[in-house]
Amino acid sequence: MRASRASAGNKSGKNSLPNVGAPIEVRRHPSARRMTLRVSRTRRAVIVTVPVQCDLDEASTFINRNIDWVLERLGKLPLREPICDGGSVPLRGVLHRIVFLGHDGCRDYAASRTVELIDADSQAPTLHVAGRVEHAERRLKDWMFEEARRDLDVAVRLHAAALGLRPRRIAVRDQTSRWGSCSTTGVLSFSWRLVMAPPRILDYVAAHEVAHLAEMNHGPRFWALVKKTMPGMEEAKRWLVTNGMELHRYGPART
Repeated sequence: MRASRASAGNKSGKNSLPNVGAPIEVRRHPSARRMTLRVSRTRRAVIVTVPVQCDLDEASTFINRNIDWVLERLGKLPLREPICDGGSVPLRGVLHRIVFLGHDGCRDYAASRTVELIDADSQAPTLHVAGRVEHAERRLKDWMFEEARRDLDVAVRLHAAALGLRPRRIAVRDQTSRWGSCSTTGVLSFSWRLVMAPPRILDYVAAHEVAHLAEMNHGPRFWALVKKTMPGMEEAKRWLVTNGMELHRYGPART
């Protein structure tokens, strides 16, 4: 599949796409017989799938014909929360205020402590990020990746031991289409955003993917395995359906 992409900042005209306030992706698919349009809630992007022979002008015309539908769907998306100084981000289900200390803050931090959790048990916990402000967003995201990996390592190990299973390895990624996956080779992959959710939600997704090591399906035997190590799985499933998309609000200050 080939994909050509255009920024939402492009102006309408020949060989350009309309400005809808969000990224637009035009995907040429060999099996497509007609143009289709959708708005990705997790990536906050407009995706147009077209037959291979279609050009950008045809895609632009198609979007313009459906511009009211596109704008309506984009308007229903929750507002993005940038990861920035003074902003907030959830960590293990609790909203934390973000403080960028700047380069001078490094004097009080060891190299391994570029992010520090302050007053974790208070009603107003904060995340202090040391180092240059222009690098702080990446530092915080990298730190949250590692926190997610640490929590997932523990959860996967516990569920795998309970079921007598052994994953090949664990991968943490910035994936948007699913919270976790299990490959046929035994590699378990997870979204780093799970560390934003309450711990029981990350625990459920870990149990779900561990069960796939034995059952690569969603049949009765699979769900029995999940329930064996995660008795409260139904509550966690409902939480993800109701609140999961909210975790995708938090992202770079620049799109």
